Amino acid sequence: MENKLENSNLYLIKLGEISLKGLNRSFFEKKLKNNIKLKIHPYHSLLLREKGRFYLSVDKNCPEETVKKALSSTFGIAGFSKAVTCSKEWETIRKTAVDLISAAPFSDGTGTFKVEARRAHKQFPMNSYKIEAELGGVVLERYPDMKVDVHNPQKILYVEIRNEVYMYTSPIDGCGGIPVGVSGRGLLLLSGGIDSPVAGWRMAKRGLKLDCLYFHAYPYTSDQALQKVKDLAKLLGPSLQGTTLDVVNFTDAELWIKDHSKEDEHTLMMRAAMIKVADIIAKKRKCKVLVTGEALGQVASQTLEAMCFTSSMTDIPVLRPLVGMDKQEIIETARKIGTYDTSILPYDDCCVVFSPKHPLVRPDSETEKSSFSKMNIDDILIKCADEATEYEISYRV
Repeated sequence: MENKLENSNLYLIKLGEISLKGLNRSFFEKKLKNNIKLKIHPYHSLLLREKGRFYLSVDKNCPEETVKKALSSTFGIAGFSKAVTCSKEWETIRKTAVDLISAAPFSDGTGTFKVEARRAHKQFPMNSYKIEAELGGVVLERYPDMKVDVHNPQKILYVEIRNEVYMYTSPIDGCGGIPVGVSGRGLLLLSGGIDSPVAGWRMAKRGLKLDCLYFHAYPYTSDQALQKVKDLAKLLGPSLQGTTLDVVNFTDAELWIKDHSKEDEHTLMMRAAMIKVADIIAKKRKCKVLVTGEALGQVASQTLEAMCFTSSMTDIPVLRPLVGMDKQEIIETARKIGTYDTSILPYDDCCVVFSPKHPLVRPDSETEKSSFSKMNIDDILIKCADEATEYEISYRV
């Protein structure tokens, strides 16, 4: 590869959805390049592009696990692998293949395999089938006990013929999507539950750069509950390319709502107040949307009527990426992204602590707007937003 760093490791990165973009593809690729290089800073690296691929050359002093974690948590990457490269002379290709399969996973000499070739450089004299057959012979020559299985192999030797030849054996799936930052900025209402971290992860996958907001009602919610949310933000940090967590002291607002609204309206009024505070902070941070972890019909405050009412508290769009998912789907995603075990720690947030026994399920929006107005809570909410405590959350894996 031209301009490959000396004393470095090479990684081949597949771009996935970005490759389908039209005239603005360079904008997506530039953002992805910046996001990758941020993750592996301060190690010296070089990132080049060629027809649906990035080639990342990283100083060998950078631990391989650091690179893998960085690439695995960066949206816009369909998959990647540590690779080796050589010139297009056939004997050099054979020798490089032998060196590569001498390491895991081929090195035990057992099991089934296939060779999968891609000839992007059409002037290369062999077609893909011929390359596969010839290199399959190389594998069998070295490991005669192995068997070819083109349908369900245990091991695969990948070969890509481009300006140079690239080979690799153990590709790792990326998280797909498009690069964080290409779709603008939003504010995630992050609770200590299962849902909101998943909502944030899903919107980051669609390129949204997110700040986070948490409502804390000490002493009704514990310091452990706050720490749990900080830990969730840290778990999300690499996927979000870093974030800022604003913690709002919501105790005065909660108590005011408890004393100035009907019991069955407490949850609705609290959610509406949160949206009001989020609106203030979002505008200060120039966020164009709010993001919540609500799913239609999951709890009393997530009926269609309730969500319409709470959305009316802001002129900023409220995105609910989980709205059509059931709980099991959300849990499976939480497990996948590594937030589930933290989310289920037994430290309740203020939504749970102040919930009424029999919440209003089908509110009339105009009636509830009148009830909210009569509470005269706006000054308290402005104070909550102004006094929020800010925490910087790293993009580091």
